Amino acid sequence: MAAPSGRRDGGDSASLWAALLLAVVALRPAKAVSEPTTVAFDVRPGGVVHTFSQNVGPGDKYTCVFTYASQGGTNEKWQMSLGTSEDNQHFTCTIWRPQGKSYLYFTQFKAEVRGAEIEYGMAYSKAAFERESDVPLKNEEFEVTKTAVSHRPGLFKAELSKLVIVAKASRSEL
Repeated sequence: MAAPSGRRDGGDSASLWAALLLAVVALRPAKAVSEPTTVAFDVRPGGVVHTFSQNVGPGDKYTCVFTYASQGGTNEKWQMSLGTSEDNQHFTCTIWRPQGKSYLYFTQFKAEVRGAEIEYGMAYSKAAFERESDVPLKNEEFEVTKTAVSHRPGLFKAELSKLVIVAKASRSEL
């Protein structure tokens, strides 16, 4: 493809050249990126331990598992969203109640990852909704290990509305 000439003819050749460049860029093969996956599930009260899990990545190499027990009220609709980085070496798992605040009292919770190690983990008593922001739990209420974000018995105040994890492929997965 030749570069545009310095000739000026009302800008038409420059427009044509720009259109050709855009077409070439648009036709290049795109890198495969994992589209975020969001799955809805019910958080059920009753004090019984429940587990919800989802896989993501090539060959479902990563798993995010949410285990909890809660009391009060009725079922709530929650969501788990997962996605991977372009190079598939990182993944994110977000578990939250889209309406913001949960009205259930959680007696325990644990969000764990398989196939990766946590680089960042955070728990929130209230998830952002409309004009309100996320409200994080106090540091003493939860702990983050290499593979899990979980409540601290005796210190967790039973309020949970969101968990966020960013993890990197385990050395054995690299």
